[in-house]
Amino acid sequence: MDKAQRLADSYQVKAYASVEKMLQEGASDIVSICTPNGLHAEHTILSLKAGKHVLCEKPMAISVYDCGEMIKAAENANRRLFVVKQNRFNPPVKAVKEMVEEGRLGRILSVQLNCFWNRNADYYHNSWKGTKDLDGGTLFTQFSHFIDLLYWIVGDVKKVNAIVSNAIHQDLIEFEDQGAAVLEFYNGVIGTLNYSVNSYQKNMEGSLTIFGEKGTVKIGGQYLNELEYQNIMDYEVTGLPPGNPPNNYGNYVGSMSNHDKVYQNVIEVLEGNGVIATNGFEGLKTVEIIDKIYTAAQNHA
Repeated sequence: MDKAQRLADSYQVKAYASVEKMLQEGASDIVSICTPNGLHAEHTILSLKAGKHVLCEKPMAISVYDCGEMIKAAENANRRLFVVKQNRFNPPVKAVKEMVEEGRLGRILSVQLNCFWNRNADYYHNSWKGTKDLDGGTLFTQFSHFIDLLYWIVGDVKKVNAIVSNAIHQDLIEFEDQGAAVLEFYNGVIGTLNYSVNSYQKNMEGSLTIFGEKGTVKIGGQYLNELEYQNIMDYEVTGLPPGNPPNNYGNYVGSMSNHDKVYQNVIEVLEGNGVIATNGFEGLKTVEIIDKIYTAAQNHA
């Protein structure tokens, strides 16, 4: 509590020792849930029951059941439930989403998702990160944004074959540090996912490659922030604005910093002038796909 009070003093705001007291005393319209993954459902449901709208950080939760309970709580309270998926606002991601919706790639045939990051011992030291109960797994904490884009751009996943392992973090984390999966989507698309937090010393790649009847396109860079190549029938993406820089946390670098756009969307929706960027159902779908990957990996083992 001392640490929280010092932080609150520096920003001239009030610190609370419990969520319940904050919800009881705070005169807020919306609560932003930025607690460890395993607490998202509990804190979201408490906030909704207190009559607050909720913006929940990724992942929405670490179980499909909890996501369903969060959606029900929002419906029962007649309040909005937003989920943070800031990579949807990356300029190349938006461009490819529009391209797919307009049919410029024709029928999508296959996709490849690569996530090659570094998470060292300092990242997990003295932290909830790496624990099964509060973190949940590498796909939840590091790569749920990427899984969200698979669902958003390509579609829902029907069937998964997967294998995961903990190669060099055995004494640090309670789950995998690398994995590979083959995905079959309901629309017939096939896909592959390769991910790792064992990239030597630094993040190297976060990429999504889409193969369509009328074109091939790759969103790449370290954080899906570059249009690496495109070859599309009678079409070319040009003049993309630069994306925001990634979040820098000192010992490691995170995903793209688009939270200003996330919060702007919240304001627009609550003022009646916007469409929710990522709703509870979409947040649930990301968790559902991750759950299918982990279940397939357990069955493989």
